Amino acid sequence: MRPALLLLAAMPLMAQPKLLVNAKVDTRSAAAGLEREFKALLTAQPQPAWIGYTVPAVRGAEMGCEYVHDGYGTTGIVHLEPPDHAVILFRVEGDKVNKLRNVSPDCEIDAGGLPMHWLTDVAPAQSVALLATFVPQRELDSNGALSAIAAHADPAADPVLDRYLAPNTPDWLRRRAASLEASERGLHGVEAVKNAIANDTSEQVKQSALSGLARNKEPQALALLIETARTAKEPRTRSQAISSLNRKEGPAVLDAINAAIANDPDVQVRRRAVDALGSLPDGAGVPALIQLVKTSKDFDVRKQAMNRLQNAHDARAEAFFEEVLK
Repeated sequence: MRPALLLLAAMPLMAQPKLLVNAKVDTRSAAAGLEREFKALLTAQPQPAWIGYTVPAVRGAEMGCEYVHDGYGTTGIVHLEPPDHAVILFRVEGDKVNKLRNVSPDCEIDAGGLPMHWLTDVAPAQSVALLATFVPQRELDSNGALSAIAAHADPAADPVLDRYLAPNTPDWLRRRAASLEASERGLHGVEAVKNAIANDTSEQVKQSALSGLARNKEPQALALLIETARTAKEPRTRSQAISSLNRKEGPAVLDAINAAIANDPDVQVRRRAVDALGSLPDGAGVPALIQLVKTSKDFDVRKQAMNRLQNAHDARAEAFFEEVLK
């Protein structure tokens, strides 16, 4: 790559957000080390103030803008692809961080007239290390420390998130880590939550991991959901895996759901599977629901399938009801 192109590629990580408003901005480099520069700004006056920077991000990571409804006729920007970097923001008051945000660079960021210390040349691995120091503080993490780590495209985020899946970690933190690993960390995330799904003592941690896998586009995520739906010991775990399958598509999904309806020994799992058929994208489960009404020997399954068809608002379901009435 030519030097000019290298400069252009680096610019999004150096420049302040394009929609930063109502801020008193000063810019400085973190090339000598993010921690050193951050500590200096932590006690800088006046306060309160914000410290911010950007890092390369996983596309589709959990970050967005606050919703403001000001009329359907208002023009705006339609982003056809998710952003490839994230804005990390720390609010400083009393020489300590009291709020942490990670947002899309496509958001308008209003600093409320406060100073904004904008850092350039931030190494992503150093950003992960800095954010990790705030994760045990639940009041801050709920505002984005763990989410911000997961949004980093840098592989340094993976071992940090793995650490929070350990059995000696508080349940609330394991749940959040499991959800983020499963949804945003690609193939590594699938492998990371596999053990938690099989062995974690908290059913909520398992459910968080399975829900996250529904948003993971790796083929291995679908394979793990299907395996869990078929082989997990706990009915609640199998039910959650089946519910997560309704966000996926393809013959393998239909086969797994139909197998649960036909073979699972737990009635609640079978009912959840019928619901999953009714929730598949683009009405993909409607033919299977019709077949269940016609052929299933399980009264509860037939009744539930009929209810799902009544709520489907699908032409195939309407044609089936007309046939039944005739």
